[in-house]
Amino acid sequence: MKQPIFTGSAVAIITPFKSGGVDLDTLGDLLDFQLENGTDAVVVCGTTGEASTMTYQERADTIEFCVRHVGGRVPVIAGSGSNSTENAVTLSREAERRGADGLLVVTPYYNKATQAGLLRHYRTVASAVSLPVILYNVPSRTGVSITPETYAALSEVPNIVGVKEASGNLGNVQRTRSLCPEDFFIWSGNDDETVPICALGGQGVISVAANILPAEMHRLTQLCRQNDFASAGKLQVHLKDFCDAMFCEVNPIPVKTALSLLGWRVGVLRSPMCPPSEENLARIKRVLGKYGLPV
Repeated sequence: MKQPIFTGSAVAIITPFKSGGVDLDTLGDLLDFQLENGTDAVVVCGTTGEASTMTYQERADTIEFCVRHVGGRVPVIAGSGSNSTENAVTLSREAERRGADGLLVVTPYYNKATQAGLLRHYRTVASAVSLPVILYNVPSRTGVSITPETYAALSEVPNIVGVKEASGNLGNVQRTRSLCPEDFFIWSGNDDETVPICALGGQGVISVAANILPAEMHRLTQLCRQNDFASAGKLQVHLKDFCDAMFCEVNPIPVKTALSLLGWRVGVLRSPMCPPSEENLARIKRVLGKYGLPV
């Protein structure tokens, strides 16, 4: 019987940059903030962490730093996906060598693989490591979506333990749950779908909003885990404006901007990411104020 890598709220942590590379001092402070506020796991070098504009060396060193800094207090899950199967294997093996507790592997982007191609890709990556693997389905960014039938086939791979589901298709989540065994776990990949996905048997969320509201996202998932969906639903609705504002432009532009406004030394967004429009900057400021985080 497989076990989930974590239950609750995992932060998809941003990567703070400085001239010449990653600002590990600030990253350490951000990790401390997360751990002090109940975050259940850390996902490093994912989409929110701007991994696609980091060198392989930066990614490996950042993963290792997170592992050492967290020190086993919560799981550290490393983003190790690529649009090349060979590169995904390389990244996954290196993340395992650097001490990650699990891997988050996004569908190959740009290539638009068929379902048969996705099966080959994930089976190859999973067989190259011993770590538990979480699939990552985010078709709005990759151009391809994993079907429930493909999930069912991949659930047979011993170290593929589940999926971060960010398709926004709750019908497919239901079909996935019906086709897959109980030990194929589902995590919400969209903050504003945390409660619905947990109500369908999900284990929690891999969260962008948790970069700023870690205690609230932890509380949201705990209410779900306690089957108090009435209270969880109210909190989900309360957080809706904040979650929407964190996606008013392409992630991680809003969340990194918000952290900067709150005084965190997160550095620049790496090109081709750029600062938000004046209109959206004003929106981010307003929502921070609304949630008691004046800038």
